[in-house]
Amino acid sequence: MTSSAVEVIKAKRDGGRLSGEQIDWMVASYTSGAVADEQMAALAMAILLRGMEPEETARWTQAMIDSGDRLDLSGSGRPLADKHSTGGVGDKITLPLVPLVAACGAAVPQLSGRGLGHTGGTLDKLESIPGWRASLSEKEIREQLAEIGAVICATTPTLAPADRKLYALRDVTGTVESVPLIASSIMSKKLAEGTDALVLDVKVGSGAFMKTPEQARELATAMLDIAAAHGLRCAALITDMSVPLGRAVGNALEVTESVEVLRGGGPPDVVELTVRLAREMLALVGLGPPGGPDPAEVLASGAAYPVWREMITAQGGDPDAPLPVAGTVEPLLADRDGVFAGWDAYPVGVAAWLLGAGRARKEDAVDPAAGIRLLVDPGEPVAAGQPLLELHTDRPDALEGARAALAGAAWFAEDTPAPGTGTAAGIATGAGAASGTGAAAGEKRPPLVLAALGTQT
Repeated sequence: MTSSAVEVIKAKRDGGRLSGEQIDWMVASYTSGAVADEQMAALAMAILLRGMEPEETARWTQAMIDSGDRLDLSGSGRPLADKHSTGGVGDKITLPLVPLVAACGAAVPQLSGRGLGHTGGTLDKLESIPGWRASLSEKEIREQLAEIGAVICATTPTLAPADRKLYALRDVTGTVESVPLIASSIMSKKLAEGTDALVLDVKVGSGAFMKTPEQARELATAMLDIAAAHGLRCAALITDMSVPLGRAVGNALEVTESVEVLRGGGPPDVVELTVRLAREMLALVGLGPPGGPDPAEVLASGAAYPVWREMITAQGGDPDAPLPVAGTVEPLLADRDGVFAGWDAYPVGVAAWLLGAGRARKEDAVDPAAGIRLLVDPGEPVAAGQPLLELHTDRPDALEGARAALAGAAWFAEDTPAPGTGTAAGIATGAGAASGTGAAAGEKRPPLVLAALGTQT
């Protein structure tokens, strides 16, 4: 088929529905270079403004899959289950989740990415482990799945190359927020990966990309529709990202916390979400309770930890090597007595990024030792002068900016008129306030799972 980029752009600009042939031609031609960046940028803006029907989004996803190769991971001898998170602050769930699900009998081909801005990236976290490598060949992925059942690695270069090119364009043209383009970007890679089942963790809140429950549900529904159109077993959880997950934010700090979880400890919220996602993944492939193992028991027993060690070792890492430690550690102190209610996730993520844990551009390096360690949990009483968190960095000149980002980011229960709403206050090193979602007095944190779509448990 021959077509015209201008015709396709005009059709969507005017609110029309693109045909399958138009979508196939446009994506293929853009991937090959026959359609220019400015033309695809115009179409992306038209899609942002006019939207896409589910059938269009499914076809767009297929066209991006067809732009590259598909992985054949069928030889692992186990059912394949995967998870995708839309990202957040302290979201290290992939690290304990993959070995846990593998310890329960499934194989997990977790193709992950790097962080950008205030959200962390799984590969950045794991690269704080000496020797660990993110890039594996398809052969290495297949062999590791067969031997260990667990892989966390970078996406292979030939997987959905149209998505990689389009994502970079959306990033600089103000079209990142398009739900059809977000959904097709995520799902094209997961479908090309060849997993049997997928669980989606769609974050919502100040520290997430989707700020409202309505936005999160729209994205989750779009991805579930794509999965249904392509015959992929899929479920989605909408989970809270108004406060950070766990107590560690930053690459090496989050690896340390993940190992604590795998050894049977760790923060309750990280454990809770890890177990919930594991149950959904196992249920989708027929391995969950009552006939299969209970992931809560497996995790608490420490039985997933040896799988972690094998996975890290197989990718060149040393699971016993000391992790990087920041040269400067500075506390932030409470300026009053009270019951601590929580941290606003977004400023915590920004502060960690400023300390060196994240990147502003994809090509930037990250400091594996940088980040934030939270010292008190929601519901705990604190006294004036008590440390609330620690700033970890090798860039002392970044401390002032991090302190400024955190000004007013702590909630106290007495400032919270009702559960779920509150006023931030209480850090001695900053001033000002910010509205957010917090826990009321005596609560540990806001509920983690806010909605479940298409779930099996």
